[in-house]
Amino acid sequence: MAKKVLVVDDEKLIVKGIRFSLEQDGMEVDCAYDGQEALDLATANHYDMILLDVMLPKLDGFEVCQSIREFSTVPIVMLTAKGDDMDKILGLEYGADDYITKPFNILEVKARIKAIMRRASLGMAAAAEHKNEENIIENGDLVLDKSNRRLTILGVEYNLTSKEFDMLLLLVTNPKKVFSREDLLHTIWGTDYPGDERTVDVHVRRLREKIEPNPKEPKYVRTKWGVGYYYQ
Repeated sequence: MAKKVLVVDDEKLIVKGIRFSLEQDGMEVDCAYDGQEALDLATANHYDMILLDVMLPKLDGFEVCQSIREFSTVPIVMLTAKGDDMDKILGLEYGADDYITKPFNILEVKARIKAIMRRASLGMAAAAEHKNEENIIENGDLVLDKSNRRLTILGVEYNLTSKEFDMLLLLVTNPKKVFSREDLLHTIWGTDYPGDERTVDVHVRRLREKIEPNPKEPKYVRTKWGVGYYYQ
């Protein structure tokens, strides 16, 4: 089945170029030119990937990303201005999985999309291969359902992004083992990921804000100062 991608940008020439290139690779592409239209399409359809510009009419990319994260874990790649680190950090905080800076090479965009889709496919294949294995991980207050990628704490379900879930699963299944930021970056995002270790810090902070009773004094995801993070 062809992969389905939503491309969102108010610059129609950019959208046209991306759409043409992705369709050449056999993907099905929908397009949106403002934030509200993007959110409507994401709500009504299933996508394997969303390319989302930051600067959009009606709703900006951050608002769209945050809204989508309330009901979906679809991979979202933000399109940000070159050198604007704040947009990249904010995008990750609002739930994006990755970012690409403008102006970009369409070959880079396609390579990044294929890499993310490949990792997602490998994850689903692994889940199918091990479907008869124990998929429920219980550790302390936390219960992680690997097959359905669900987290509950003391009976309350928490909605995590794919990267947040992967990170928490790694930590929970290795209690008290300290992972450096570099370890987490390479394990969760892959060795070919072009981002830096701040990506890990942003995701840890966002994860704590979701699951910790007091994010400033974390109970579950703890920091080993100067070393990295671990699950207590």
